[in-house]
Amino acid sequence: MATASVSFKSREDHRKQLELEEARKAGLAPAEVDEDGNEINPHIPQYMSSAPWYLNAEKPSLKHQRKWKSDPNYTKAWYDRGARLFQANKYRKGACENCGAMTHNKKECMDRPRNVGAKYTNMNIAPDEKVESFELDYDGKRDRWNGYDTSTYTRVIQDYEAREEARKKFLKEQQLKKLEEKDGEQDGENVGSEEDEEDGLKIDEAKVDESAQMDFAKVEKRVRTTGGGSTGTVRNLRIREDTAKYLLNLDVNSAYYDPKTRSMREDPLPDADPNDKFYVGDNQNRLSGQALEFKQLNVHAWEAFDKGQDFHMQAAPSQAELLYKSFKIKKEKLKSESKDKIMEKYGNAASDEPIPRELLLGQSEKEIEYDRTGRIIKGQTGCSSS
Repeated sequence: MATASVSFKSREDHRKQLELEEARKAGLAPAEVDEDGNEINPHIPQYMSSAPWYLNAEKPSLKHQRKWKSDPNYTKAWYDRGARLFQANKYRKGACENCGAMTHNKKECMDRPRNVGAKYTNMNIAPDEKVESFELDYDGKRDRWNGYDTSTYTRVIQDYEAREEARKKFLKEQQLKKLEEKDGEQDGENVGSEEDEEDGLKIDEAKVDESAQMDFAKVEKRVRTTGGGSTGTVRNLRIREDTAKYLLNLDVNSAYYDPKTRSMREDPLPDADPNDKFYVGDNQNRLSGQALEFKQLNVHAWEAFDKGQDFHMQAAPSQAELLYKSFKIKKEKLKSESKDKIMEKYGNAASDEPIPRELLLGQSEKEIEYDRTGRIIKGQTGCSSS
Protein backbone atom coordinates (compact mmCIF):
# COMPACT_ATOMS: atom_id res chain seq x y z
CA MET A 1 0.00 0.00 0.00
CA ALA A 2 1.28 3.44 -0.84
CA THR A 3 1.26 6.06 1.85
CA ALA A 4 0.18 9.65 1.51
CA SER A 5 3.65 11.07 2.00
CA VAL A 6 5.18 10.66 -1.43
CA SER A 7 8.97 10.48 -1.36
CA PHE A 8 11.55 9.65 -3.95
CA LYS A 9 12.37 5.93 -4.24
CA SER A 10 15.21 4.32 -6.05
CA ARG A 11 14.66 1.61 -8.61
CA GLU A 12 15.68 -1.08 -6.12
CA ASP A 13 13.30 0.24 -3.44
CA HIS A 14 10.48 0.41 -5.97
CA ARG A 15 11.13 -3.19 -7.04
CA LYS A 16 11.13 -4.37 -3.40
CA GLN A 17 7.85 -2.51 -2.81
CA LEU A 18 6.22 -4.25 -5.79
CA GLU A 19 7.49 -7.65 -4.63
CA LEU A 20 6.10 -7.00 -1.14
CA GLU A 21 2.70 -6.05 -2.57
CA GLU A 22 2.61 -9.20 -4.71
CA ALA A 23 3.54 -11.32 -1.69
CA ARG A 24 0.76 -9.70 0.33
CA LYS A 25 -1.75 -10.38 -2.41
CA ALA A 26 -0.63 -14.02 -2.58
CA GLY A 27 -0.89 -14.37 1.21
CA LEU A 28 2.84 -15.01 1.68
CA ALA A 29 3.42 -11.80 3.65
CA PRO A 30 1.28 -10.29 6.43
CA ALA A 31 -1.14 -7.55 5.44
CA GLU A 32 -0.36 -3.90 6.13
CA VAL A 33 -1.78 -2.39 9.33
CA ASP A 34 -3.26 1.10 9.68
CA GLU A 35 -3.08 3.51 12.61
CA ASP A 36 -5.83 1.74 14.56
CA GLY A 37 -4.27 -1.71 14.13
CA ASN A 38 -6.71 -2.89 11.48
CA GLU A 39 -5.42 -4.89 8.51
CA ILE A 40 -5.73 -3.30 5.07
CA ASN A 41 -6.87 -5.48 2.21
CA PRO A 42 -3.89 -5.83 -0.16
CA HIS A 43 -6.21 -6.00 -3.20
CA ILE A 44 -7.43 -2.42 -2.66
CA PRO A 45 -6.00 -0.28 -5.50
CA GLN A 46 -3.47 2.42 -4.74
CA TYR A 47 -5.67 5.33 -5.77
CA MET A 48 -8.13 4.33 -3.01
CA SER A 49 -5.63 3.50 -0.29
CA SER A 50 -3.37 6.55 -0.67
CA ALA A 51 -4.67 9.54 1.28
CA PRO A 52 -4.64 13.07 -0.18
CA TRP A 53 -1.58 15.20 0.56
CA TYR A 54 -3.50 17.78 2.58
CA LEU A 55 -4.42 15.23 5.27
CA ASN A 56 -0.74 14.81 6.22
CA ALA A 57 -1.17 11.08 6.86
CA GLU A 58 2.10 9.52 7.99
CA LYS A 59 0.85 5.92 7.98
CA PRO A 60 -1.34 4.12 5.44
CA SER A 61 -4.98 4.28 6.41
CA LEU A 62 -8.50 4.07 4.98
CA LYS A 63 -10.00 6.73 7.22
CA HIS A 64 -10.19 9.16 4.32
CA GLN A 65 -12.57 6.70 2.58
CA ARG A 66 -14.97 6.61 5.53
CA LYS A 67 -17.37 9.18 6.85
CA TRP A 68 -15.61 10.21 10.03
CA LYS A 69 -18.04 13.05 10.82
CA SER A 70 -21.01 11.49 12.62
CA ASP A 71 -24.14 13.60 13.09
CA PRO A 72 -25.69 13.00 16.54
CA ASN A 73 -29.09 14.12 15.25
CA TYR A 74 -29.46 11.08 13.01
CA THR A 75 -32.00 8.57 14.26
CA LYS A 76 -33.49 5.25 13.21
CA ALA A 77 -36.91 5.87 14.76
CA TRP A 78 -40.09 6.20 12.72
CA TYR A 79 -43.37 8.05 12.85
CA ASP A 80 -46.04 6.98 15.32
CA ARG A 81 -48.78 6.18 12.85
CA GLY A 82 -52.33 7.06 13.77
CA ALA A 83 -51.37 8.66 17.12
CA ARG A 84 -53.74 11.33 18.50
CA LEU A 85 -52.91 13.89 21.19
CA PHE A 86 -55.86 16.00 22.25
CA GLN A 87 -59.50 16.25 21.14
CA ALA A 88 -61.26 19.53 21.85
CA ASN A 89 -64.98 19.97 22.47
CA LYS A 90 -65.36 23.20 20.55
CA TYR A 91 -63.64 25.02 17.73
CA ARG A 92 -60.40 26.86 18.56
CA LYS A 93 -59.06 29.91 16.83
CA GLY A 94 -56.44 29.04 14.20
CA ALA A 95 -57.62 25.43 13.82
CA CYS A 96 -58.69 23.71 10.60
CA GLU A 97 -62.01 25.14 9.41
CA ASN A 98 -63.08 21.74 8.04
CA CYS A 99 -62.35 19.24 10.87
CA GLY A 100 -61.26 21.47 13.79
CA ALA A 101 -57.76 20.00 14.42
CA MET A 102 -54.98 22.46 15.39
CA THR A 103 -52.15 20.62 13.59
CA HIS A 104 -53.06 21.63 10.03
CA ASN A 105 -55.13 24.15 8.06
CA LYS A 106 -58.06 23.69 5.73
CA LYS A 107 -55.88 23.36 2.63
CA GLU A 108 -53.86 20.47 4.13
CA CYS A 109 -56.84 18.66 5.70
CA MET A 110 -57.13 15.01 4.73
CA ASP A 111 -60.70 14.48 6.01
CA ARG A 112 -63.79 14.48 3.84
CA PRO A 113 -64.86 18.03 2.97
CA ARG A 114 -67.94 18.82 5.07
CA ASN A 115 -70.92 20.77 3.81
CA VAL A 116 -70.64 23.01 6.88
CA GLY A 117 -67.23 23.08 8.52
CA ALA A 118 -66.45 22.55 12.20
CA LYS A 119 -65.76 26.28 12.52
CA TYR A 120 -69.46 26.98 12.15
CA THR A 121 -71.02 23.87 13.70
CA ASN A 122 -68.70 23.28 16.72
CA MET A 123 -69.48 19.56 16.32
CA ASN A 124 -67.36 16.45 15.63
CA ILE A 125 -64.07 18.20 16.30
CA ALA A 126 -61.21 15.97 15.03
CA PRO A 127 -58.34 15.19 17.43
CA ASP A 128 -54.92 16.73 16.94
CA GLU A 129 -52.34 14.54 15.18
CA LYS A 130 -48.95 13.74 16.60
CA VAL A 131 -46.50 15.73 14.45
CA GLU A 132 -42.92 14.45 14.36
CA SER A 133 -39.82 15.29 12.31
CA PHE A 134 -36.72 13.10 12.02
CA GLU A 135 -33.24 13.63 10.69
CA LEU A 136 -32.57 10.34 8.91
CA ASP A 137 -29.17 9.32 7.61
CA TYR A 138 -28.42 7.91 4.15
CA ASP A 139 -29.46 4.37 5.05
CA GLY A 140 -32.52 5.46 6.99
CA LYS A 141 -33.92 7.40 4.05
CA ARG A 142 -33.60 4.34 1.82
CA ASP A 143 -34.74 1.68 4.29
CA ARG A 144 -38.09 0.55 2.90
CA TRP A 145 -38.80 -1.59 5.98
CA ASN A 146 -38.28 1.25 8.42
CA GLY A 147 -41.29 1.49 10.74
CA TYR A 148 -42.74 -1.87 9.68
CA ASP A 149 -44.64 -3.68 12.43
CA THR A 150 -43.78 -7.38 12.27
CA SER A 151 -46.86 -8.36 14.27
CA THR A 152 -49.07 -7.44 11.32
CA TYR A 153 -47.59 -10.29 9.28
CA THR A 154 -49.52 -12.85 11.36
CA ARG A 155 -52.70 -11.71 9.62
CA VAL A 156 -51.09 -12.40 6.25
CA ILE A 157 -50.21 -15.94 7.37
CA GLN A 158 -53.71 -16.54 8.70
CA ASP A 159 -55.28 -15.37 5.43
CA TYR A 160 -52.95 -17.61 3.44
CA GLU A 161 -53.67 -20.67 5.61
CA ALA A 162 -57.43 -20.11 5.40
CA ARG A 163 -57.23 -19.76 1.62
CA GLU A 164 -55.12 -22.93 1.36
CA GLU A 165 -57.54 -24.95 3.51
CA ALA A 166 -60.50 -23.78 1.43
CA ARG A 167 -58.67 -24.73 -1.78
CA LYS A 168 -57.82 -28.21 -0.47
CA LYS A 169 -61.39 -28.74 0.68
CA PHE A 170 -62.75 -27.69 -2.72
CA LEU A 171 -60.35 -30.01 -4.57
CA LYS A 172 -61.22 -32.89 -2.28
CA GLU A 173 -64.94 -32.40 -2.91
CA GLN A 174 -64.39 -32.29 -6.66
CA GLN A 175 -62.36 -35.49 -6.64
CA LEU A 176 -64.93 -37.22 -4.41
CA LYS A 177 -67.66 -36.28 -6.89
CA LYS A 178 -65.64 -37.73 -9.76
CA LEU A 179 -65.01 -40.97 -7.87
CA GLU A 180 -68.70 -41.26 -6.94
CA GLU A 181 -69.69 -40.77 -10.58
CA LYS A 182 -67.26 -43.49 -11.68
CA ASP A 183 -68.56 -45.86 -9.01
CA GLY A 184 -72.16 -45.07 -10.02
CA GLU A 185 -71.44 -45.89 -13.65
CA GLN A 186 -69.81 -49.20 -12.71
CA ASP A 187 -72.50 -50.30 -10.25
CA GLY A 188 -75.39 -49.25 -12.46
CA GLU A 189 -78.70 -49.00 -10.68
CA ASN A 190 -77.72 -51.24 -7.76
CA VAL A 191 -78.03 -49.49 -4.44
CA GLY A 192 -76.09 -50.88 -1.48
CA SER A 193 -76.71 -50.54 2.21
CA GLU A 194 -75.75 -47.51 4.32
CA GLU A 195 -72.75 -49.33 5.79
CA ASP A 196 -71.41 -50.08 2.32
CA GLU A 197 -71.79 -46.42 1.35
CA GLU A 198 -69.88 -45.29 4.44
CA ASP A 199 -67.09 -47.78 3.71
CA GLY A 200 -66.97 -46.59 0.11
CA LEU A 201 -66.68 -42.97 1.21
CA LYS A 202 -63.80 -43.88 3.52
CA ILE A 203 -62.04 -45.67 0.68
CA ASP A 204 -62.67 -42.72 -1.63
CA GLU A 205 -61.22 -40.31 0.92
CA ALA A 206 -58.13 -42.49 1.19
CA LYS A 207 -57.82 -42.48 -2.61
CA VAL A 208 -58.15 -38.70 -2.68
CA ASP A 209 -55.41 -38.31 -0.06
CA GLU A 210 -53.11 -40.63 -2.00
CA SER A 211 -53.73 -38.77 -5.25
CA ALA A 212 -53.03 -35.49 -3.53
CA GLN A 213 -49.71 -36.81 -2.25
CA MET A 214 -48.63 -38.21 -5.61
CA ASP A 215 -47.24 -34.89 -6.83
CA PHE A 216 -45.35 -33.96 -3.66
CA ALA A 217 -42.01 -34.32 -5.47
CA LYS A 218 -43.04 -32.21 -8.45
CA VAL A 219 -41.50 -28.82 -7.75
CA GLU A 220 -41.52 -26.59 -10.80
CA LYS A 221 -40.09 -23.14 -11.45
CA ARG A 222 -40.43 -20.65 -14.27
CA VAL A 223 -37.56 -20.42 -16.72
CA ARG A 224 -36.96 -17.36 -18.89
CA THR A 225 -35.66 -18.07 -22.38
CA THR A 226 -32.73 -16.14 -23.84
CA GLY A 227 -34.67 -15.01 -26.89
CA GLY A 228 -37.48 -13.52 -24.83
CA GLY A 229 -40.00 -16.00 -26.17
CA SER A 230 -42.32 -18.38 -24.38
CA THR A 231 -41.31 -19.63 -20.97
CA GLY A 232 -41.37 -23.22 -19.76
CA THR A 233 -41.14 -25.15 -16.53
CA VAL A 234 -38.22 -27.23 -15.29
CA ARG A 235 -38.44 -29.90 -12.62
CA ASN A 236 -36.31 -29.20 -9.62
CA LEU A 237 -33.14 -31.21 -9.11
CA ARG A 238 -33.87 -32.59 -5.66
CA ILE A 239 -36.86 -33.61 -3.58
CA ARG A 240 -37.04 -31.40 -0.51
CA GLU A 241 -37.31 -34.41 1.82
CA ASP A 242 -34.00 -35.90 0.61
CA THR A 243 -30.68 -34.96 2.15
CA ALA A 244 -28.61 -32.50 0.13
CA LYS A 245 -25.45 -33.78 -1.53
CA TYR A 246 -23.11 -31.56 0.47
CA LEU A 247 -24.54 -32.84 3.78
CA LEU A 248 -23.84 -36.52 3.12
CA ASN A 249 -20.19 -36.20 4.15
CA LEU A 250 -19.06 -33.14 6.10
CA ASP A 251 -15.38 -33.97 5.78
CA VAL A 252 -13.45 -31.13 4.12
CA ASN A 253 -11.34 -33.56 2.08
CA SER A 254 -14.32 -35.53 0.78
CA ALA A 255 -15.90 -35.20 -2.67
CA TYR A 256 -15.96 -31.64 -4.03
CA TYR A 257 -19.38 -29.95 -4.35
CA ASP A 258 -19.81 -27.17 -6.90
CA PRO A 259 -22.57 -24.86 -5.62
CA LYS A 260 -23.00 -23.06 -8.93
CA THR A 261 -23.91 -26.15 -10.94
CA ARG A 262 -25.09 -28.20 -7.90
CA SER A 263 -22.86 -31.05 -8.99
CA MET A 264 -20.75 -33.52 -7.05
CA ARG A 265 -18.82 -35.73 -9.44
CA GLU A 266 -17.24 -38.19 -6.99
CA ASP A 267 -18.91 -40.50 -4.49
CA PRO A 268 -19.15 -38.70 -1.10
CA LEU A 269 -19.30 -42.03 0.78
CA PRO A 270 -17.03 -44.47 -1.09
CA ASP A 271 -16.58 -46.82 1.90
CA ALA A 272 -20.28 -47.16 2.74
CA ASP A 273 -22.45 -50.14 1.87
CA PRO A 274 -23.73 -49.81 -1.73
CA ASN A 275 -27.14 -51.13 -0.66
CA ASP A 276 -27.57 -48.28 1.83
CA LYS A 277 -26.56 -45.47 -0.55
CA PHE A 278 -29.06 -43.63 -2.72
CA TYR A 279 -26.47 -41.26 -4.25
CA VAL A 280 -23.09 -42.37 -5.62
CA GLY A 281 -21.99 -39.22 -7.44
CA ASP A 282 -22.82 -37.57 -10.74
CA ASN A 283 -20.17 -39.57 -12.60
CA GLN A 284 -22.36 -42.66 -12.17
CA ASN A 285 -25.02 -40.99 -14.31
CA ARG A 286 -22.46 -39.73 -16.81
CA LEU A 287 -20.99 -43.19 -17.40
CA SER A 288 -24.19 -45.26 -17.60
CA GLY A 289 -27.38 -45.51 -19.61
CA GLN A 290 -28.01 -43.27 -22.59
CA ALA A 291 -25.38 -40.76 -21.47
CA LEU A 292 -22.62 -43.20 -22.44
CA GLU A 293 -24.27 -43.89 -25.81
CA PHE A 294 -24.54 -40.17 -26.47
CA LYS A 295 -20.87 -39.72 -25.61
CA GLN A 296 -19.90 -42.51 -28.03
CA LEU A 297 -22.04 -40.86 -30.71
CA ASN A 298 -20.21 -37.56 -30.18
CA VAL A 299 -16.81 -39.24 -30.34
CA HIS A 300 -17.77 -41.01 -33.58
CA ALA A 301 -18.93 -37.71 -35.08
CA TRP A 302 -15.64 -36.00 -34.19
CA GLU A 303 -13.51 -38.83 -35.59
CA ALA A 304 -15.57 -39.04 -38.78
CA PHE A 305 -15.30 -35.26 -39.30
CA ASP A 306 -11.52 -35.42 -38.83
CA LYS A 307 -11.33 -38.18 -41.45
CA GLY A 308 -13.13 -36.10 -44.07
CA GLN A 309 -16.87 -36.87 -43.70
CA ASP A 310 -18.87 -33.66 -43.91
CA PHE A 311 -21.49 -33.89 -41.16
CA HIS A 312 -21.94 -32.28 -37.75
CA MET A 313 -23.53 -33.62 -34.59
CA GLN A 314 -25.29 -30.39 -33.60
CA ALA A 315 -26.17 -29.27 -37.13
CA ALA A 316 -27.59 -32.61 -38.33
CA PRO A 317 -28.18 -34.94 -35.37
CA SER A 318 -30.42 -37.35 -37.29
CA GLN A 319 -27.82 -37.78 -40.01
CA ALA A 320 -25.09 -38.34 -37.41
CA GLU A 321 -27.15 -40.96 -35.59
CA LEU A 322 -28.02 -42.77 -38.83
CA LEU A 323 -24.37 -42.89 -39.87
CA TYR A 324 -23.38 -44.12 -36.43
CA LYS A 325 -25.93 -46.96 -36.65
CA SER A 326 -24.66 -47.98 -40.07
CA PHE A 327 -21.09 -47.78 -38.75
CA LYS A 328 -21.93 -50.14 -35.89
CA ILE A 329 -23.61 -52.60 -38.27
CA LYS A 330 -20.56 -52.62 -40.58
CA LYS A 331 -18.24 -52.97 -37.59
CA GLU A 332 -20.15 -55.98 -36.27
CA LYS A 333 -20.18 -57.50 -39.76
CA LEU A 334 -16.42 -57.09 -40.15
CA LYS A 335 -15.88 -58.46 -36.66
CA SER A 336 -17.93 -61.57 -37.39
CA GLU A 337 -16.16 -62.06 -40.75
CA SER A 338 -12.72 -61.86 -39.15
CA LYS A 339 -13.87 -64.25 -36.45
CA ASP A 340 -15.08 -66.75 -39.06
CA LYS A 341 -11.77 -66.49 -40.94
CA ILE A 342 -9.75 -67.12 -37.78
CA MET A 343 -11.95 -70.09 -36.83
CA GLU A 344 -11.70 -71.46 -40.36
CA LYS A 345 -7.93 -71.16 -40.33
CA TYR A 346 -7.13 -72.29 -36.78
CA GLY A 347 -10.27 -74.15 -35.76
CA ASN A 348 -12.56 -73.76 -32.82
CA ALA A 349 -11.41 -75.07 -29.44
CA ALA A 350 -14.97 -75.04 -28.17
CA SER A 351 -16.22 -77.39 -30.89
CA ASP A 352 -16.04 -81.20 -30.88
CA GLU A 353 -13.65 -81.39 -33.85
CA PRO A 354 -10.22 -82.78 -32.94
CA ILE A 355 -7.43 -80.22 -32.97
CA PRO A 356 -4.68 -80.96 -35.51
CA ARG A 357 -1.54 -82.46 -34.04
CA GLU A 358 0.62 -79.75 -35.60
CA LEU A 359 -1.26 -77.02 -33.71
CA LEU A 360 -1.63 -78.98 -30.47
CA LEU A 361 1.98 -80.17 -29.93
CA GLY A 362 3.82 -78.01 -32.41
CA GLN A 363 5.31 -81.10 -34.15
CA SER A 364 4.50 -83.54 -36.93
CA GLU A 365 5.75 -86.87 -38.37
CA LYS A 366 5.87 -85.44 -41.88
CA GLU A 367 9.28 -84.28 -43.06
CA ILE A 368 9.57 -80.99 -44.91
CA GLU A 369 12.83 -79.74 -46.43
CA TYR A 370 13.48 -76.04 -47.16
CA ASP A 371 16.20 -74.28 -49.19
CA ARG A 372 18.22 -71.26 -48.08
CA THR A 373 15.56 -68.82 -49.30
CA GLY A 374 12.74 -70.58 -47.36
CA ARG A 375 11.07 -72.35 -50.26
CA ILE A 376 9.88 -75.92 -49.79
CA ILE A 377 12.02 -78.42 -51.67
CA LYS A 378 10.66 -81.70 -50.36
CA GLY A 379 7.67 -82.75 -48.33
CA GLN A 380 4.18 -81.28 -47.76
CA THR A 381 3.36 -78.54 -50.20
CA GLY A 382 0.15 -77.40 -48.50
CA CYS A 383 2.00 -75.73 -45.60
CA SER A 384 3.81 -72.46 -46.05
CA SER A 385 6.90 -71.37 -44.15
CA SER A 386 7.06 -68.24 -42.11
